[in-house]
Amino acid sequence: MTFSNEGSPLPAATIDGSAPTKPRSGDNHPGLHGEAPIICFSHLRWDFVTQRPQHLMRRFAEGRKVFFFEEWIPCDHPLPYLEYHPFPADRVIALRPRLPHWWSEAEREAGLRDLLAMLIDTSVQGEPVFWFYTPMMFGFARDLPAAAVVYDCMDELSAFRFADPRLLERESELLRRADAVFTGGWSLYEAKRHRHANIHPFPSAVDADHFRRARGSDLAAPADQAGLKGPILGFYGVIDERLDLPLIADLARLRPDWSLVMLGPVVKIDPNELPRAPNIHWLGGRSYGELPAYLSGWDVALMPFAINEATRFISPTKTPEYLAGGKPVVSTPIADVQRHYGSLKGCAIAPDAAGFVAACEAALRLGRDGDWLDEADRTIADISWDRTQAKMAAILGECVAAHRSARAKPANDAAPSRRPVASHEDFDVLVVGAGFAGAVLAERLAEGSNKRVLVIDKRDHLAGNAFDHRDAAGILVHRYGPHIFHTNAESVVDYLSRFTRWRPYEHRVLADVGGRLVPMPINRTTLNLLYGLDLRSDAETTSFLAARAENLPDIRTAEDMVVSTVGRELYETFFRGYTRKQWGLDPSELDRSVTARVPTRCDADDRYFQDRFQAMPADGYTAMFERMLDHPNITLRLGVDYRDVRDVLDVAHTVFTGPVDEFFDHRFGKLPYRSLQFRHETHDRERFQPVGVVNYPSEDVKQTRITEYKHLTGQVHAKTSISYEFPCAEGLPYYPVPREENQALYRRYEALARERPDVSFVGRLATYRYYNMDQVVGQALATYRRLTERAVTGSAATASHLVPAGPAT
Repeated sequence: MTFSNEGSPLPAATIDGSAPTKPRSGDNHPGLHGEAPIICFSHLRWDFVTQRPQHLMRRFAEGRKVFFFEEWIPCDHPLPYLEYHPFPADRVIALRPRLPHWWSEAEREAGLRDLLAMLIDTSVQGEPVFWFYTPMMFGFARDLPAAAVVYDCMDELSAFRFADPRLLERESELLRRADAVFTGGWSLYEAKRHRHANIHPFPSAVDADHFRRARGSDLAAPADQAGLKGPILGFYGVIDERLDLPLIADLARLRPDWSLVMLGPVVKIDPNELPRAPNIHWLGGRSYGELPAYLSGWDVALMPFAINEATRFISPTKTPEYLAGGKPVVSTPIADVQRHYGSLKGCAIAPDAAGFVAACEAALRLGRDGDWLDEADRTIADISWDRTQAKMAAILGECVAAHRSARAKPANDAAPSRRPVASHEDFDVLVVGAGFAGAVLAERLAEGSNKRVLVIDKRDHLAGNAFDHRDAAGILVHRYGPHIFHTNAESVVDYLSRFTRWRPYEHRVLADVGGRLVPMPINRTTLNLLYGLDLRSDAETTSFLAARAENLPDIRTAEDMVVSTVGRELYETFFRGYTRKQWGLDPSELDRSVTARVPTRCDADDRYFQDRFQAMPADGYTAMFERMLDHPNITLRLGVDYRDVRDVLDVAHTVFTGPVDEFFDHRFGKLPYRSLQFRHETHDRERFQPVGVVNYPSEDVKQTRITEYKHLTGQVHAKTSISYEFPCAEGLPYYPVPREENQALYRRYEALARERPDVSFVGRLATYRYYNMDQVVGQALATYRRLTERAVTGSAATASHLVPAGPAT
C-alpha cells in the first residue's frame, strides 16, 4: 500500500499494522496483533451479494484466518451444529449455525454461544478479533474473550423493514464493549459519533480496476440485455424497501423510449409490488463478476432511492462503482451522495420524477468521455477498498495493543541509577543526545559503518522531547507536548519504518475565540463561522481576505506577515495574543518567519498539515527509539552529562546534538530560547475536547493550548489525559528566538564549530534552528552520508575511522 497525492508516492510503510522491519537479523519486534484471526458476525450471507463485508474480509483474509459467522438456520435435527462453508478463492470460511426450529429465544442464544465457544476452542489460536455487522449477534458473543471488538456499522439496521425491536438495545451494549466503531458513511458517523470515543467514518469505497473494465470494448453484451432498445438506463443492487418504486414507474411512463434495466435480488418486498411496463426489465440477481458487462451497455446509471428512514444514512457503494465504470449517475437526494458527489458534472441529484427525467436527459448529453469523466476519475482516485482496509487494520492493531498494555504496569518515571563512563571503555564515536538526531546517527554509524557507539543523554530517558510513556492511568502521553509526525520526504519514511508501524493520523486544531471553536489555520469554514458568511469557493474566500489585507511595502516582522495576508482584525484575533504568550515578545519584534509557518487557506481543508505522509508511530515514539538503538554496537547511558565524560573518553568523532553555546562553555554568552511548562491532568471521562489540540489565542487565558493525547494515539480508555501548555523564559530550551541579533550571536558559535572537524553538530539545538522531526531525521541522514563520503575521500584526518562497513542510507 502507498499514500500518494498526485506526486511521487510515499510508502504507507507498515501503516497496515504489519511489523516494522529492521535492516539486520535478530529483529524481535513483531506486529502487536500479528495474525489474530477475525470472527466476523454478519446478517448477510457470504455468497448473497458482494457488499462491504465481502470487500473488507477478503482483504483481511490475505494475512490472517477469517471466519464469517452468519445468521442461524432452522433445522429438524435435535442438536445444534455448525456448517463450515469454505470459499477458497476468498480465503474465507462461512459458518452457518443450524438450530432446532422449535427452540425458544433463550435456547437459541445459549446454543449459539456454545457453538461459538467450540469454534474458538477447536479452530482458533489465541484470542480472536470479534467484528460485528449486526448488534443482534452480540447477545451470544458478549461473554467470550476477544483480542478486540469492532463494530462496523454499515447501515442503520433499526430503520430497515422487519428490524428486530431489540436491535437498539443490543447496539447500546455493543457500543459499550466495542474498542473501535466504523461507520459506512459520514451521515451515520455524525449520528453516532457522540456514542463512542473511538469512532471513524469509512464511506463506501470502490474496486476501480474491476469496474473500469466497463469502459472497454472487450466485454460481450449479456444476452438478456443485448437486444434492448437504447438508450439504456440501469440500476444494480438489492431491491427492497429502499427503492422508490413509484419513481421508477413514473420514469418508465414519462420516457417509454428508454429501457430501464433493474439488476438484483428482490428482498423483503413482494415481487408483485414491482412496477411493470414494457420498458422496465427486472433481470434478477447477478454475480459481482458479471456487473461490468452489464454496466458497459448502459448510458446512464440510476440510483432511484426512496427518501425514508431506511435511506437516511446510507452511503451507496454503487456511486463510485458507476463512475469507475465511466457512467454518469442520476440519484435522488441521498445525503452522503450529495455531500461527496453532488458537485460533479457526472452526478446529478433530482428529487422527483420530472427532475429525474431532466437529469437523465442531461446525463445522456454528456457522452462517454470528456471533462466530466476526468473530474469523476480525480474524485475516486483515492477511494479504494485496499486503502480503507489498511486504515482499519491500523486502528485494529491499536485496539489489540491497548488490550495488552492495559495488563502492563505504567511506566516508572523514577530516574535510573547513573552508571559512570569509565576511561578504559573503548568506543569509536560518542553521540551526545538520544533524541532524533543522535539516535539516527548512532544507528547508522553502528549498523552502516560497524562502529562502536556510546550514546549519552543527561535526561533519564531516550527519545528527547519526543519521549512518550504511559501515565499512572495507563494512558500514553507525550511528556514534552504533542509531537505530530508529517513529511513529504520518502527517504525519511523509509528509514523510520524500519523501527515502527504507523497509525494514520491527520492533525486538526481548533482555536477558542470567545468561547467558539473554529478551525486553525484560518480557512473558509473559519471565516464563515466568525463572520456569519456563506463563502462557497476558493475565489470568494480569496477576495474576502484580499479586501482586508493591508498592502505593506516592506514585510519584515511577524506582524507584517499576517497583516499583509489577512488584515489587522484577524491578526488581532488569532495571532497577536498567541504570539505574545508564546515568545514573550510582540509580533512586531519578531522575524516574519514566526508567522510564515502558519498558513491561511481559502478552501475548507481543516487539516493542520498538508504533507502527503501523516501518521503516528503505532506503539509510540519511545518504542521506536528503543528499536533504533537496539544494536550490539550501541551502548546507551542515561543520566550522563557531556561535561562529565568529555575529558575521560578518547573517541575519533563526536556527534553533538545539544546547545552549541553550551558545547563552547557559553564563550560569547547564552543563546536565547523560549521554554515550556506543562500541567498534565487525567480526567474521569472518555473525551475532554473534540480534537487533539485546542489553541487559546487570547492573552486573557494563560495557556497557549490544551492537548488531549488519545486523539493522537487512538488509544481506547475510559479516562483521558490532557496537558496544558504554558510558554516561559526559563527551563529546557525548546525554540530559538528568531531575532537578527540572536542569529548574529549564533554565527559566532557556528564559526567555532567549523573549526572542529572531529565534531558533527546536528539537530535543533546544535544549529540553533527550528526543525520539524522529519527535517531533523533528514539532516542526520545527510550528515551520515557526508561522514562516509569524507571517509572515502580521506579529506579529514579523523575520517579514516569512519569507513562504512556497508552501503550508506
